[in-house]
Amino acid sequence: MTRKRTARLRRTLLAGTTAVAVTAVTAGIVAAAQEPAKAATGPKLSLVAATTSVTLTSWKEEPGVYLDLGTYLVSEGKPLELKVTRKSYKDPVAVAQTVYEGGKAKTKKLPTGTVKDFSGLPGFSEITLTDKAGKKVLTRSESFCPNNASGRVRPDAPSTSKYPESCPTNPFTLGSVWGIEKGWAANTYAGSYTEPAQLPAGTYTARVGVAKKYRDLFGIADKPATVKVTVVERSEDDENSNRALRRSAQAGEHAGHAAGHAAGHHAPTAHSGHGPGHAPTPAEAAAPVTSGAGPSYNVGHGPLKAAPPALPWAMKKQQKSALSQQAGDTAGQTDGSRQAPALKPLSKRPTGKPAVPDVPKPDLRSLPAYGITVSDGGKDIPGKDYLAFSANVWNAGPAQLVVDGFRSPGKAKMDAFQYFYDAKGKQVGYTPTGTMEWDPRPGHVHWHFTDFASYRLLKADKKEAVRSGKEAFCLANTDAIDYTVKNANWHPFNTDLSTACGEENSISVREVLDVGSGDTYTQDLPGQSFDITDVPNGTYYIQVLANPEKRLKETNLDNNSALRKIVLGGKPGKRTVTVPAHDLVNAN
Repeated sequence: MTRKRTARLRRTLLAGTTAVAVTAVTAGIVAAAQEPAKAATGPKLSLVAATTSVTLTSWKEEPGVYLDLGTYLVSEGKPLELKVTRKSYKDPVAVAQTVYEGGKAKTKKLPTGTVKDFSGLPGFSEITLTDKAGKKVLTRSESFCPNNASGRVRPDAPSTSKYPESCPTNPFTLGSVWGIEKGWAANTYAGSYTEPAQLPAGTYTARVGVAKKYRDLFGIADKPATVKVTVVERSEDDENSNRALRRSAQAGEHAGHAAGHAAGHHAPTAHSGHGPGHAPTPAEAAAPVTSGAGPSYNVGHGPLKAAPPALPWAMKKQQKSALSQQAGDTAGQTDGSRQAPALKPLSKRPTGKPAVPDVPKPDLRSLPAYGITVSDGGKDIPGKDYLAFSANVWNAGPAQLVVDGFRSPGKAKMDAFQYFYDAKGKQVGYTPTGTMEWDPRPGHVHWHFTDFASYRLLKADKKEAVRSGKEAFCLANTDAIDYTVKNANWHPFNTDLSTACGEENSISVREVLDVGSGDTYTQDLPGQSFDITDVPNGTYYIQVLANPEKRLKETNLDNNSALRKIVLGGKPGKRTVTVPAHDLVNAN
Protein backbone atom coordinates (compact mmCIF):
# COMPACT_ATOMS: atom_id res chain seq x y z
CA MET A 1 0.00 0.00 0.00
CA THR A 2 1.06 3.60 -0.39
CA ARG A 3 2.56 4.69 2.88
CA LYS A 4 1.17 8.15 3.30
CA ARG A 5 1.76 10.69 6.07
CA THR A 6 -1.48 11.36 7.90
CA ALA A 7 -1.90 13.98 10.58
CA ARG A 8 -4.31 11.82 12.52
CA LEU A 9 -1.60 9.26 13.10
CA ARG A 10 0.97 11.72 14.40
CA ARG A 11 0.93 10.54 17.96
CA THR A 12 4.42 11.80 18.67
CA LEU A 13 6.43 9.51 20.87
CA LEU A 14 7.75 10.76 24.16
CA ALA A 15 11.41 11.69 24.30
CA GLY A 16 13.61 14.74 24.69
CA THR A 17 15.57 16.71 22.15
CA THR A 18 18.34 17.83 24.44
CA ALA A 19 21.50 15.84 23.82
CA VAL A 20 22.23 13.71 26.83
CA ALA A 21 25.18 15.38 28.44
CA VAL A 22 24.61 13.92 31.85
CA THR A 23 27.96 12.16 32.10
CA ALA A 24 29.20 15.33 33.74
CA VAL A 25 26.00 16.68 35.27
CA THR A 26 27.38 17.59 38.66
CA ALA A 27 30.02 16.42 41.04
CA GLY A 28 27.18 15.74 43.46
CA ILE A 29 25.82 12.90 41.34
CA VAL A 30 29.20 11.21 41.14
CA ALA A 31 29.67 11.61 44.87
CA ALA A 32 26.24 10.11 45.54
CA ALA A 33 27.13 7.12 43.35
CA GLN A 34 30.25 6.50 45.45
CA GLU A 35 28.42 6.36 48.77
CA PRO A 36 28.19 2.96 50.46
CA ALA A 37 25.24 0.91 49.25
CA LYS A 38 22.19 1.12 51.46
CA ALA A 39 19.57 -1.55 51.94
CA ALA A 40 16.59 -0.52 49.86
CA THR A 41 13.70 -2.10 48.04
CA GLY A 42 13.98 0.15 45.01
CA PRO A 43 16.26 2.54 43.16
CA LYS A 44 17.53 5.84 44.50
CA LEU A 45 15.97 8.45 42.24
CA SER A 46 16.90 12.10 41.90
CA LEU A 47 16.09 14.98 39.56
CA VAL A 48 19.04 16.79 37.97
CA ALA A 49 19.63 19.42 35.30
CA ALA A 50 22.15 18.55 32.58
CA THR A 51 22.82 22.23 31.96
CA THR A 52 22.28 25.50 33.75
CA SER A 53 20.89 27.24 30.68
CA VAL A 54 19.03 26.38 27.48
CA THR A 55 17.97 28.31 24.38
CA LEU A 56 14.52 27.57 22.97
CA THR A 57 13.20 28.65 19.58
CA SER A 58 9.80 30.16 18.90
CA TRP A 59 8.94 30.00 15.18
CA LYS A 60 6.98 32.92 13.73
CA GLU A 61 4.99 30.54 11.54
CA GLU A 62 3.91 28.49 14.56
CA PRO A 63 4.48 30.51 17.73
CA GLY A 64 5.26 28.76 20.98
CA VAL A 65 8.16 26.85 22.51
CA TYR A 66 8.31 23.30 23.81
CA LEU A 67 9.85 23.19 27.26
CA ASP A 68 12.69 20.74 26.72
CA LEU A 69 14.71 22.08 29.63
CA GLY A 70 17.37 19.37 29.91
CA THR A 71 16.16 17.94 33.23
CA TYR A 72 16.62 14.23 33.91
CA LEU A 73 15.53 11.63 36.42
CA VAL A 74 18.56 9.65 37.60
CA SER A 75 18.30 6.05 38.85
CA GLU A 76 21.06 4.75 41.11
CA GLY A 77 21.61 1.46 42.93
CA LYS A 78 18.83 -0.39 41.13
CA PRO A 79 16.97 0.30 37.90
CA LEU A 80 13.56 1.91 37.98
CA GLU A 81 11.29 -0.67 36.35
CA LEU A 82 7.52 -0.38 35.89
CA LYS A 83 5.21 -2.83 34.17
CA VAL A 84 2.03 -1.26 32.84
CA THR A 85 -0.80 -3.57 31.82
CA ARG A 86 -4.51 -4.04 31.35
CA LYS A 87 -6.24 -7.42 31.43
CA SER A 88 -8.65 -6.40 28.67
CA TYR A 89 -10.16 -3.28 27.16
CA LYS A 90 -12.84 -3.51 29.85
CA ASP A 91 -10.21 -3.07 32.57
CA PRO A 92 -8.35 0.11 33.56
CA VAL A 93 -4.61 0.40 33.05
CA ALA A 94 -2.60 -0.68 36.11
CA VAL A 95 1.07 -0.30 37.02
CA ALA A 96 3.44 -2.34 39.20
CA GLN A 97 7.04 -1.63 40.20
CA THR A 98 9.83 -4.17 40.30
CA VAL A 99 11.47 -3.95 43.75
CA TYR A 100 14.19 -5.99 45.36
CA GLU A 101 14.09 -7.81 48.69
CA GLY A 102 17.02 -9.94 49.72
CA GLY A 103 18.46 -9.61 46.24
CA LYS A 104 15.33 -11.06 44.62
CA ALA A 105 13.04 -9.16 42.29
CA LYS A 106 9.44 -8.83 43.40
CA THR A 107 6.40 -7.03 42.09
CA LYS A 108 4.86 -4.15 44.02
CA LYS A 109 1.49 -2.91 42.82
CA LEU A 110 1.22 0.86 42.76
CA PRO A 111 -1.99 2.66 43.80
CA THR A 112 -5.00 2.38 41.50
CA GLY A 113 -5.18 5.40 39.21
CA THR A 114 -1.43 6.06 39.24
CA VAL A 115 -1.52 5.86 35.43
CA LYS A 116 -4.36 6.49 33.02
CA ASP A 117 -2.84 5.13 29.82
CA PHE A 118 0.50 4.02 28.37
CA SER A 119 1.93 7.48 27.65
CA GLY A 120 3.74 7.88 30.98
CA LEU A 121 3.30 9.00 34.58
CA PRO A 122 0.76 11.85 34.45
CA GLY A 123 1.52 15.11 36.23
CA PHE A 124 5.03 13.97 37.14
CA SER A 125 6.98 17.18 36.45
CA GLU A 126 5.95 20.55 37.87
CA ILE A 127 7.31 23.52 35.93
CA THR A 128 7.27 27.19 36.88
CA LEU A 129 8.72 30.00 34.74
CA THR A 130 9.42 33.52 35.95
CA ASP A 131 10.55 36.52 33.90
CA LYS A 132 13.40 38.95 34.58
CA ALA A 133 11.31 40.84 37.08
CA GLY A 134 10.55 37.67 39.00
CA LYS A 135 6.93 37.61 37.84
CA LYS A 136 5.46 34.13 37.39
CA VAL A 137 4.51 33.74 33.72
CA LEU A 138 3.79 30.01 33.49
CA THR A 139 2.90 27.10 35.74
CA ARG A 140 2.17 23.63 34.40
CA SER A 141 2.61 19.92 35.06
CA GLU A 142 3.73 17.35 32.49
CA SER A 143 3.70 13.60 32.18
CA PHE A 144 6.95 11.62 32.19
CA CYS A 145 7.88 8.53 30.18
CA PRO A 146 10.79 6.71 31.86
CA ASN A 147 11.70 5.33 28.41
CA ASN A 148 12.53 8.82 27.20
CA ALA A 149 15.88 9.72 25.70
CA SER A 150 18.51 8.63 28.17
CA GLY A 151 22.22 8.23 28.82
CA ARG A 152 24.66 7.15 31.49
CA VAL A 153 25.62 9.41 34.39
CA ARG A 154 28.76 7.46 35.30
CA PRO A 155 31.25 5.37 33.32
CA ASP A 156 30.79 2.17 35.32
CA ALA A 157 27.05 1.98 34.61
CA PRO A 158 25.81 -0.70 32.17
CA SER A 159 26.88 0.30 28.67
CA THR A 160 23.42 -0.28 27.22
CA SER A 161 19.94 -0.05 28.65
CA LYS A 162 17.68 -3.07 28.28
CA TYR A 163 14.52 -0.97 28.44
CA PRO A 164 12.49 0.12 25.40
CA GLU A 165 13.16 3.52 23.89
CA SER A 166 9.70 5.09 24.04
CA CYS A 167 6.24 4.74 25.50
CA PRO A 168 3.57 3.15 23.27
CA THR A 169 1.11 5.38 21.45
CA ASN A 170 -1.33 2.86 19.96
CA PRO A 171 -4.71 3.33 21.70
CA PHE A 172 -5.12 -0.46 21.90
CA THR A 173 -1.80 -1.17 23.60
CA LEU A 174 -2.10 -4.02 26.12
CA GLY A 175 1.16 -4.00 28.04
CA SER A 176 4.32 -1.92 28.34
CA VAL A 177 7.57 -1.90 30.27
CA TRP A 178 9.05 1.41 31.40
CA GLY A 179 12.47 1.71 32.92
CA ILE A 180 15.61 3.67 33.69
CA GLU A 181 18.72 1.51 33.89
CA LYS A 182 20.84 1.89 37.02
CA GLY A 183 23.44 4.60 36.58
CA TRP A 184 21.35 6.14 33.81
CA ALA A 185 19.14 9.21 33.50
CA ALA A 186 15.99 9.80 31.42
CA ASN A 187 14.81 13.15 30.08
CA THR A 188 11.69 14.39 31.84
CA TYR A 189 10.51 16.34 28.78
CA ALA A 190 6.97 15.30 27.81
CA GLY A 191 7.38 15.90 24.07
CA SER A 192 4.32 16.62 21.97
CA TYR A 193 2.03 15.29 24.68
CA THR A 194 2.16 18.87 25.93
CA GLU A 195 1.17 22.13 24.30
CA PRO A 196 3.84 24.69 23.40
CA ALA A 197 4.26 27.55 25.85
CA GLN A 198 3.46 30.99 24.49
CA LEU A 199 6.50 32.98 25.58
CA PRO A 200 7.81 36.21 24.02
CA ALA A 201 11.49 36.38 23.16
CA GLY A 202 13.53 37.04 26.27
CA THR A 203 15.11 35.38 29.29
CA TYR A 204 13.36 33.41 32.01
CA THR A 205 14.12 31.22 34.98
CA ALA A 206 12.58 27.72 35.02
CA ARG A 207 12.06 25.77 38.22
CA VAL A 208 11.39 22.06 37.64
CA GLY A 209 10.35 19.72 40.40
CA VAL A 210 8.69 16.33 40.92
CA ALA A 211 5.06 16.22 42.10
CA LYS A 212 4.65 15.28 45.77
CA LYS A 213 2.70 12.07 45.08
CA TYR A 214 5.63 10.72 43.06
CA ARG A 215 8.20 11.93 45.59
CA ASP A 216 6.33 9.98 48.23
CA LEU A 217 5.78 6.97 45.99
CA PHE A 218 9.40 6.61 44.84
CA GLY A 219 11.29 8.31 47.66
CA ILE A 220 12.53 11.25 45.58
CA ALA A 221 14.00 14.20 47.48
CA ASP A 222 12.25 17.56 47.15
CA LYS A 223 15.09 19.30 45.32
CA PRO A 224 13.83 21.17 42.23
CA ALA A 225 16.23 21.99 39.40
CA THR A 226 16.71 25.55 38.18
CA VAL A 227 17.50 26.38 34.54
CA LYS A 228 17.98 29.72 32.79
CA VAL A 229 15.85 29.84 29.63
CA THR A 230 16.48 32.09 26.63
CA VAL A 231 13.67 32.26 24.07
CA VAL A 232 14.61 33.42 20.58
CA GLU A 233 12.22 34.07 17.71
CA ARG A 234 13.05 32.75 14.24
CA SER A 235 11.39 32.38 10.87
CA GLU A 236 11.40 29.60 8.29
CA ASP A 237 11.97 32.22 5.59
CA ASP A 238 15.07 33.42 7.41
CA GLU A 239 16.30 29.85 7.80
CA ASN A 240 15.79 29.11 4.09
CA SER A 241 17.65 32.28 3.12
CA ASN A 242 20.54 31.45 5.45
CA ARG A 243 20.65 27.90 4.10
CA ALA A 244 20.81 29.17 0.52
CA LEU A 245 23.62 31.56 1.44
CA ARG A 246 25.58 28.75 3.09
CA ARG A 247 25.16 26.54 0.02
CA SER A 248 26.31 29.35 -2.23
CA ALA A 249 29.36 30.01 -0.08
CA GLN A 250 30.23 26.32 0.07
CA ALA A 251 29.87 25.99 -3.70
CA GLY A 252 32.15 28.99 -4.18
CA GLU A 253 34.76 27.52 -1.86
CA HIS A 254 34.59 24.20 -3.67
CA ALA A 255 34.94 25.82 -7.09
CA GLY A 256 37.87 27.95 -5.99
CA HIS A 257 39.62 24.98 -4.41
CA ALA A 258 39.04 22.84 -7.50
CA ALA A 259 40.38 25.55 -9.82
CA GLY A 260 43.52 26.00 -7.78
CA HIS A 261 44.01 22.27 -7.49
CA ALA A 262 43.60 21.79 -11.24
CA ALA A 263 45.97 24.64 -12.09
CA GLY A 264 48.63 23.30 -9.79
CA HIS A 265 48.46 19.90 -11.50
CA HIS A 266 48.08 21.24 -15.08
CA ALA A 267 44.66 19.56 -15.30
CA PRO A 268 42.76 19.67 -18.60
CA THR A 269 40.19 22.40 -18.92
CA ALA A 270 37.28 20.00 -18.95
CA HIS A 271 36.50 16.30 -18.85
CA SER A 272 34.31 14.77 -21.48
CA GLY A 273 30.69 14.98 -20.43
CA HIS A 274 31.37 17.38 -17.58
CA GLY A 275 31.04 21.06 -18.15
CA PRO A 276 29.96 24.04 -16.10
CA GLY A 277 27.22 23.19 -13.62
CA HIS A 278 28.31 19.58 -13.15
CA ALA A 279 30.44 20.10 -10.08
CA PRO A 280 29.21 18.00 -7.20
CA THR A 281 26.79 19.81 -4.92
CA PRO A 282 28.05 20.04 -1.36
CA ALA A 283 26.13 17.58 0.74
CA GLU A 284 23.83 18.82 3.44
CA ALA A 285 25.28 18.26 6.86
CA ALA A 286 23.86 15.07 8.30
CA ALA A 287 21.17 15.66 10.88
CA PRO A 288 22.60 15.09 14.33
CA VAL A 289 21.55 12.04 16.24
CA THR A 290 18.69 13.30 18.35
CA SER A 291 17.80 12.36 21.85
CA GLY A 292 14.56 10.91 20.67
CA ALA A 293 12.04 13.73 20.31
CA GLY A 294 11.59 13.51 16.57
CA PRO A 295 9.15 10.80 15.51
CA SER A 296 9.81 8.69 12.43
CA TYR A 297 7.05 7.67 10.09
CA ASN A 298 6.64 5.10 7.38
CA VAL A 299 4.11 6.36 4.93
CA GLY A 300 1.04 4.24 5.60
CA HIS A 301 2.58 2.60 8.62
CA GLY A 302 1.92 3.80 12.12
CA PRO A 303 4.36 6.00 14.03
CA LEU A 304 7.71 4.47 14.85
CA LYS A 305 9.86 4.80 17.89
CA ALA A 306 11.80 8.01 18.06
CA ALA A 307 15.40 8.29 17.02
CA PRO A 308 17.88 6.72 19.43
CA PRO A 309 19.23 8.95 22.16
CA ALA A 310 22.41 10.92 21.71
CA LEU A 311 25.12 8.88 23.37
CA PRO A 312 27.70 10.20 25.83
CA TRP A 313 31.25 9.61 24.66
CA ALA A 314 31.87 6.84 27.21
CA MET A 315 28.87 4.94 25.89
CA LYS A 316 29.87 5.42 22.26
CA LYS A 317 33.31 4.03 23.03
CA GLN A 318 31.94 0.82 24.49
CA GLN A 319 28.79 0.41 22.42
CA LYS A 320 30.24 -1.69 19.63
CA SER A 321 31.82 -4.29 21.89
CA ALA A 322 28.80 -4.31 24.19
CA LEU A 323 26.39 -5.06 21.37
CA SER A 324 28.56 -7.88 20.11
CA GLN A 325 28.37 -9.45 23.56
CA GLN A 326 24.57 -9.29 23.61
CA ALA A 327 23.80 -11.26 20.47
CA GLY A 328 20.85 -13.05 22.02
CA ASP A 329 19.11 -14.36 25.08
CA THR A 330 20.51 -17.41 26.78
CA ALA A 331 18.23 -20.40 27.26
CA GLY A 332 15.23 -19.39 29.32
CA GLN A 333 16.05 -15.67 29.22
CA THR A 334 12.80 -13.91 28.48
CA ASP A 335 13.27 -10.47 29.99
CA GLY A 336 13.36 -8.74 26.61
CA SER A 337 16.99 -7.67 26.88
CA ARG A 338 18.17 -9.64 23.88
CA GLN A 339 19.01 -7.89 20.63
CA ALA A 340 17.02 -8.89 17.58
CA PRO A 341 19.03 -10.50 14.78
CA ALA A 342 19.55 -8.54 11.60
CA LEU A 343 17.02 -9.35 8.92
CA LYS A 344 19.27 -11.40 6.73
CA PRO A 345 17.62 -14.25 4.83
CA LEU A 346 19.31 -17.55 4.35
CA SER A 347 21.67 -17.63 1.40
CA LYS A 348 19.77 -20.46 -0.29
CA ARG A 349 16.19 -21.57 -0.40
CA PRO A 350 15.46 -24.50 1.93
CA THR A 351 16.00 -28.05 0.74
CA GLY A 352 14.66 -31.33 1.99
CA LYS A 353 11.18 -32.15 3.15
CA PRO A 354 9.12 -29.32 4.70
CA ALA A 355 8.19 -29.95 8.32
CA VAL A 356 6.31 -28.10 11.05
CA PRO A 357 8.04 -29.19 14.27
CA ASP A 358 6.59 -29.12 17.77
CA VAL A 359 8.34 -25.92 18.86
CA PRO A 360 7.07 -22.49 19.96
CA LYS A 361 5.28 -20.57 17.22
CA PRO A 362 4.00 -17.02 16.80
CA ASP A 363 0.48 -16.03 17.77
CA LEU A 364 -0.94 -13.40 15.41
CA ARG A 365 -3.70 -11.26 16.85
CA SER A 366 -5.63 -8.34 15.45
CA LEU A 367 -6.40 -5.07 17.21
CA PRO A 368 -9.67 -3.17 16.70
CA ALA A 369 -9.49 -0.58 13.94
CA TYR A 370 -8.84 3.06 14.89
CA GLY A 371 -8.14 6.39 13.18
CA ILE A 372 -11.50 5.96 11.42
CA THR A 373 -12.57 8.79 9.09
CA VAL A 374 -14.61 9.41 5.95
CA SER A 375 -12.76 10.70 2.88
CA ASP A 376 -13.49 11.21 -0.80
CA GLY A 377 -11.76 10.07 -3.94
CA GLY A 378 -10.30 13.52 -4.58
CA LYS A 379 -9.47 14.51 -8.14
CA ASP A 380 -8.63 10.96 -9.18
CA ILE A 381 -11.98 9.40 -8.33
CA PRO A 382 -14.56 12.17 -7.88
CA GLY A 383 -18.02 11.49 -6.51
CA LYS A 384 -16.94 8.67 -4.20
CA ASP A 385 -17.05 8.24 -0.43
CA TYR A 386 -14.47 6.12 1.36
CA LEU A 387 -14.09 4.87 4.90
CA ALA A 388 -10.44 5.12 5.93
CA PHE A 389 -8.96 3.46 9.02
CA SER A 390 -5.82 2.11 10.63
CA ALA A 391 -5.32 -1.57 11.43
CA ASN A 392 -2.73 -3.47 13.43
CA VAL A 393 -1.80 -7.16 13.56
CA TRP A 394 0.63 -8.08 16.33
CA ASN A 395 2.53 -11.11 17.54
CA ALA A 396 1.73 -12.35 21.06
CA GLY A 397 4.44 -15.00 20.80
CA PRO A 398 6.12 -16.86 22.26
CA ALA A 399 8.11 -17.08 18.97
CA GLN A 400 8.96 -14.62 16.21
CA LEU A 401 7.19 -14.78 12.87
CA VAL A 402 10.05 -15.29 10.41
CA VAL A 403 9.27 -15.40 6.68
CA ASP A 404 11.91 -15.66 3.94
CA GLY A 405 11.24 -15.04 0.28
CA PHE A 406 13.39 -16.60 -2.47
CA ARG A 407 13.23 -15.68 -6.13
CA SER A 408 14.25 -17.94 -8.95
CA PRO A 409 16.38 -15.90 -11.40
CA GLY A 410 14.14 -13.99 -13.78
CA LYS A 411 10.93 -14.61 -11.87
CA ALA A 412 8.66 -11.75 -10.83
CA LYS A 413 7.57 -13.31 -7.53
CA MET A 414 9.35 -14.91 -4.63
CA ASP A 415 8.38 -18.17 -2.98
CA ALA A 416 7.79 -17.55 0.73
CA PHE A 417 8.69 -19.91 3.57
CA GLN A 418 7.98 -19.71 7.30
CA TYR A 419 10.81 -20.85 9.56
CA PHE A 420 10.71 -22.47 13.01
CA TYR A 421 13.33 -22.46 15.77
CA ASP A 422 13.97 -24.40 18.94
CA ALA A 423 14.62 -22.89 22.38
CA LYS A 424 18.30 -22.39 21.53
CA GLY A 425 17.55 -20.46 18.35
CA LYS A 426 18.45 -23.28 15.99
CA GLN A 427 16.32 -23.57 12.85
CA VAL A 428 14.51 -26.91 13.03
CA GLY A 429 11.89 -26.68 10.29
CA TYR A 430 10.16 -24.70 7.58
CA THR A 431 7.01 -24.75 5.49
CA PRO A 432 5.90 -23.02 2.25
CA THR A 433 3.54 -20.14 3.02
CA GLY A 434 2.60 -18.31 -0.17
CA THR A 435 4.51 -15.70 -2.10
CA MET A 436 6.08 -12.27 -2.00
CA GLU A 437 5.46 -9.78 -4.79
CA TRP A 438 7.28 -6.61 -5.81
CA ASP A 439 5.14 -3.47 -5.76
CA PRO A 440 6.68 -0.78 -8.01
CA ARG A 441 4.09 1.93 -7.36
CA PRO A 442 5.27 5.24 -5.89
CA GLY A 443 5.16 5.05 -2.12
CA HIS A 444 5.56 1.28 -2.22
CA VAL A 445 8.72 0.14 -4.04
CA HIS A 446 9.25 -2.90 -1.84
CA TRP A 447 8.37 -6.57 -1.45
CA HIS A 448 4.97 -7.50 -0.07
CA PHE A 449 4.21 -10.76 1.71
CA THR A 450 0.79 -11.88 0.48
CA ASP A 451 -2.20 -12.97 2.58
CA PHE A 452 -0.92 -11.60 5.87
CA ALA A 453 -4.18 -9.85 6.80
CA SER A 454 -7.57 -8.96 5.38
CA TYR A 455 -10.03 -6.15 6.08
CA ARG A 456 -13.81 -6.36 5.74
CA LEU A 457 -16.73 -4.05 6.42
CA LEU A 458 -19.45 -6.19 7.98
CA LYS A 459 -23.15 -5.43 8.27
CA ALA A 460 -24.89 -5.38 11.64
CA ASP A 461 -25.58 -9.11 11.22
CA LYS A 462 -21.81 -9.66 10.68
CA LYS A 463 -22.23 -10.51 7.00
CA GLU A 464 -19.73 -8.97 4.59
CA ALA A 465 -20.66 -5.69 2.91
CA VAL A 466 -17.31 -4.50 1.47
CA ARG A 467 -13.83 -5.99 1.37
CA SER A 468 -10.59 -4.03 1.16
CA GLY A 469 -8.31 -4.89 -1.72
CA LYS A 470 -5.32 -4.68 0.60
CA GLU A 471 -3.95 -8.13 1.50
CA ALA A 472 -0.20 -7.89 0.79
CA PHE A 473 2.19 -6.35 3.27
CA CYS A 474 5.77 -5.61 4.13
CA LEU A 475 6.15 -6.50 7.79
CA ALA A 476 7.66 -4.00 10.21
CA ASN A 477 7.51 -3.68 14.00
CA THR A 478 5.92 -0.25 14.12
CA ASP A 479 4.09 -0.51 17.46
CA ALA A 480 4.94 -1.95 20.87
CA ILE A 481 1.63 -3.65 21.70
CA ASP A 482 2.52 -5.80 24.71
CA TYR A 483 6.08 -5.99 25.97
CA THR A 484 5.04 -7.98 29.04
CA VAL A 485 4.33 -11.23 27.14
CA LYS A 486 6.84 -14.08 27.26
CA ASN A 487 9.86 -13.58 24.98
CA ALA A 488 8.86 -10.01 24.09
CA ASN A 489 11.72 -8.30 22.29
CA TRP A 490 12.11 -4.76 23.58
CA HIS A 491 14.58 -3.82 20.83
CA PRO A 492 13.22 -5.08 17.50
CA PHE A 493 15.47 -4.53 14.50
CA ASN A 494 13.06 -3.96 11.63
CA THR A 495 11.09 -0.95 12.76
CA ASP A 496 10.92 0.73 9.38
CA LEU A 497 10.67 -0.10 5.70
CA SER A 498 14.36 0.32 4.96
CA THR A 499 15.22 -2.60 7.23
CA ALA A 500 12.38 -4.88 6.23
CA CYS A 501 11.33 -4.82 2.61
CA GLY A 502 14.23 -5.44 0.25
CA GLU A 503 15.12 -3.92 -3.10
CA GLU A 504 13.80 -4.54 -6.60
CA ASN A 505 16.93 -6.52 -7.46
CA SER A 506 16.86 -8.59 -4.25
CA ILE A 507 17.10 -12.32 -4.79
CA SER A 508 15.85 -13.01 -1.25
CA VAL A 509 14.13 -11.09 1.54
CA ARG A 510 13.51 -11.75 5.23
CA GLU A 511 10.51 -10.22 6.99
CA VAL A 512 10.03 -10.56 10.74
CA LEU A 513 7.30 -9.68 13.20
CA ASP A 514 8.80 -9.77 16.68
CA VAL A 515 7.11 -10.95 19.85
CA GLY A 516 5.22 -8.12 21.53
CA SER A 517 5.21 -5.86 18.47
CA GLY A 518 2.65 -5.18 15.77
CA ASP A 519 2.48 -3.55 12.36
CA THR A 520 0.03 -0.70 11.80
CA TYR A 521 -1.16 0.05 8.28
CA THR A 522 -3.27 3.01 7.27
CA GLN A 523 -6.01 2.04 4.83
CA ASP A 524 -6.68 5.47 3.37
CA LEU A 525 -6.50 5.09 -0.41
CA PRO A 526 -9.10 3.80 -2.88
CA GLY A 527 -8.68 0.04 -3.11
CA GLN A 528 -7.50 -0.10 0.50
CA SER A 529 -10.19 1.87 2.28
CA PHE A 530 -13.83 0.82 1.97
CA ASP A 531 -15.90 2.29 -0.85
CA ILE A 532 -19.10 3.28 1.00
CA THR A 533 -20.60 5.38 -1.81
CA ASP A 534 -23.56 3.01 -2.17
CA VAL A 535 -23.51 1.56 1.33
CA PRO A 536 -26.70 2.51 3.25
CA ASN A 537 -26.49 4.38 6.53
CA GLY A 538 -26.56 2.23 9.62
CA THR A 539 -24.47 0.14 12.02
CA TYR A 540 -21.44 -1.76 10.72
CA TYR A 541 -18.27 -3.44 11.97
CA ILE A 542 -14.75 -3.07 10.63
CA GLN A 543 -13.12 -6.49 10.79
CA VAL A 544 -9.35 -6.85 10.95
CA LEU A 545 -8.46 -10.47 10.19
CA ALA A 546 -4.93 -11.83 10.55
CA ASN A 547 -3.71 -14.80 8.53
CA PRO A 548 -7.01 -15.07 6.62
CA GLU A 549 -6.03 -18.15 4.57
CA LYS A 550 -4.42 -19.82 7.61
CA ARG A 551 -1.23 -20.39 5.66
CA LEU A 552 0.96 -19.23 8.54
CA LYS A 553 1.47 -21.70 11.36
CA GLU A 554 0.47 -20.24 14.72
CA THR A 555 0.02 -21.12 18.35
CA ASN A 556 -3.66 -20.19 18.13
CA LEU A 557 -5.88 -19.54 15.12
CA ASP A 558 -8.99 -18.62 17.12
CA ASN A 559 -7.97 -15.06 18.05
CA ASN A 560 -7.14 -13.63 14.62
CA SER A 561 -10.23 -11.44 14.21
CA ALA A 562 -11.05 -8.09 15.83
CA LEU A 563 -14.21 -6.03 15.27
CA ARG A 564 -14.80 -2.28 15.70
CA LYS A 565 -18.35 -0.97 15.68
CA ILE A 566 -19.17 2.14 13.63
CA VAL A 567 -22.30 3.99 12.55
CA LEU A 568 -22.50 5.50 9.04
CA GLY A 569 -24.69 8.55 8.38
CA GLY A 570 -24.95 11.66 6.24
CA LYS A 571 -25.67 12.09 2.55
CA PRO A 572 -23.67 11.22 -0.59
CA GLY A 573 -20.62 13.45 -0.74
CA LYS A 574 -21.06 14.33 2.93
CA ARG A 575 -21.03 10.97 4.66
CA THR A 576 -20.33 10.81 8.37
CA VAL A 577 -19.01 8.14 10.70
CA THR A 578 -19.60 7.81 14.43
CA VAL A 579 -17.23 5.55 16.35
CA PRO A 580 -18.51 4.39 19.75
CA ALA A 581 -15.99 3.65 22.47
CA HIS A 582 -14.60 0.11 22.46
CA ASP A 583 -15.19 -0.83 26.08
CA LEU A 584 -12.94 1.64 27.98
CA VAL A 585 -10.98 2.74 24.90
CA ASN A 586 -12.58 5.90 23.58
CA ALA A 587 -10.47 6.52 20.48
CA ASN A 588 -11.91 6.75 17.01
